[in-house]
Amino acid sequence: NSTIQGTASNIVKQAMILIDKKLKALNLKSRLLLQIHDELLFELPENEIEDLKELVETEMKNAANLNVPVSISIETGKSWGEFH
Repeated sequence: NSTIQGTASNIVKQAMILIDKKLKALNLKSRLLLQIHDELLFELPENEIEDLKELVETEMKNAANLNVPVSISIETGKSWGEFH
């Protein structure tokens, strides 16, 4: 189990790096605030929601070259408690 958890952790870390680079390259105001286990929490203006959803999905799915699909879910709300 530790091998799987360690690999998942490395994939999330790689995705965070890719997302951060892309946010800066696209000059978006969205910012990654926090990682909670396998969740990433962002703060962003409402007009960037759709752009960030697309960016996060793409970068999360491409953070590692795997033989199995990566499944992610994206939820939005005014606070973490609203959607968690």
